[in-house]
Amino acid sequence: MNKKVRHVLGISGGKDSAALAIYLKKKHPELDMEYYFCDTGKELDETYALIANLETFLGKSITVLKNAAKSTEDPFDHFYNVFGNYLPSSNIRWCTKYLKLHPFEEFVGNDPVISYVGIRGDEDREGYISRKTNIQSIFPFRQNIWSEDVIAKVLKPENIGSLNTLISLNNYGLSARALEIIDRPLTMGFTSDQKLALLLSEGVKEFNRLVFDFLKSTSYPLSMEESFALVENDDILVRDDIFDILRNSGVGVPQYYEKIKFEVDGVVGEYARSRSGCYFCFFQQKIEWVWLFEQHRDLFDKAMAYENEKEGFTWNQKESLVELSKPERIATIKREFLNKKRKSNSPYLRDILDDSEEEGCAACFI
Repeated sequence: MNKKVRHVLGISGGKDSAALAIYLKKKHPELDMEYYFCDTGKELDETYALIANLETFLGKSITVLKNAAKSTEDPFDHFYNVFGNYLPSSNIRWCTKYLKLHPFEEFVGNDPVISYVGIRGDEDREGYISRKTNIQSIFPFRQNIWSEDVIAKVLKPENIGSLNTLISLNNYGLSARALEIIDRPLTMGFTSDQKLALLLSEGVKEFNRLVFDFLKSTSYPLSMEESFALVENDDILVRDDIFDILRNSGVGVPQYYEKIKFEVDGVVGEYARSRSGCYFCFFQQKIEWVWLFEQHRDLFDKAMAYENEKEGFTWNQKESLVELSKPERIATIKREFLNKKRKSNSPYLRDILDDSEEEGCAACFI
């Protein structure tokens, strides 16, 4: 007997995953969604406030996952000590692996799982795809809801015959142009990305119906489902939509995204935090470290204490927090940020802060 397919959504503490939970609750209430949050023990208080607000809106508890739950230390400190006081970095992301991905994969076990991921329609990144074959990722905010591995399988040249067989049996409403595109072989000058873009331009829902039926011949979790509501979804949501969803729902935007004024050389600027995750995240921009120093001095000092425990280790790799926190250095960082803002094509602070939004681990930041 087949196991029941589980539908899960990870809440990172960031805007996109929170908005996705709200969006799916409103648009697809038929989905029996499970919500989870991987707690590192080093989150901002604003993250926990967001989770509490979401639970009220969703009418469901968000399961808190902690790796090394039996340890007397919080998850980050437990593994920090296990790894000999070695700080994680962009090159060695043991924090994401052990504090986010491992507890998630233990949470779902071997059950067939559809994991909903909040990558937006205006982002050019794929997000986390599990190596476990029982976990399938879906991206509701994008024009293409399917993950790269699914698309690669569907568009394989040897599967053109299977697609045409399905089309002859079901039609799907595909245009004559779409049928030509499906039959067109991949070449150096006609890549799978180009083929996908053309097929989506001919009709998102029509293409989704074909992909869903094709998946029934595979081992993906969706092969076990008789229907899937998101097949008929052709919404594309971008950053402004995310903020609108959060504000209009009453859940609210996480407080660390809200702009705060600062002044340097008589010029007034604004800063905020562009991401969720640990308060000492090594993907933070310099201006975000300044924000932490001035808005959460206690947390900045704790982050600096980790650096001081082992000589030569820094969150920023090239600059210690002791150096960064000097008054003249803070003023320089603020000047550089204001100059970057003046050169930007966008007048919006969050566009400038989000220039590096696609850096990092999707499991932490969406």
